[in-house]
Amino acid sequence: MNGLYALKSWFARRLTLLRRWLIRSGISPNAVTIAGIFCAGAAGASFAVLPAPWSVVPVVVFLTARLACANLDGSIAREIGKQTRLGSLLNEIGDRAADLLVILGFLPHTSPSLVLGALLASSAPSWISIAGAAAGVRRINGGPMGKTERCLVIAVAAASGGYAPAAVVMVVGSVVTAGVRLLCNRLDGESGHNGESGRVGEDRDHDPLSGRL
Repeated sequence: MNGLYALKSWFARRLTLLRRWLIRSGISPNAVTIAGIFCAGAAGASFAVLPAPWSVVPVVVFLTARLACANLDGSIAREIGKQTRLGSLLNEIGDRAADLLVILGFLPHTSPSLVLGALLASSAPSWISIAGAAAGVRRINGGPMGKTERCLVIAVAAASGGYAPAAVVMVVGSVVTAGVRLLCNRLDGESGHNGESGRVGEDRDHDPLSGRL
């Protein structure tokens, strides 16, 4: 059920030169996390203000930058040895805030109730994965409606103007993803798999208790 999450390693390799430059420049992982939140806010604002299909270019650019930041902050922390519990908390808060800022871009285009449903549903898979990691089982990542898939849905809506259908797809896909992750957590718990073999964060590879500074 990895979905587009399977492309994570490929995407990370494309960011190698940027990651090395950020490290040489002394940019902290926290600064990269915050930059990702701002990129998500810019994507959401572009999505909200600009009509389709004119919004697709800035939305895709800012969403790609948001995903890049989500990948880079953890990898920089690991490479420079600054992984802490506080950093892990900031990482999770940053991911959730970035998701919500992007989805709020639906507000001018569809009903508030549907936007609220998308906000709640899109958060459920991540919270289930966090709960599983806290309970000691491996963290489940990816699709069918993970972070990357949500970005793709937003991009398609920005290009086509199909805002309500996109929001519905996000709600349904997120509910299915939450159910799949919950089932996987239960099966892992019954089989005795622990969190050491899993991953923390949809784009993090470090231990659930290590985090970043």
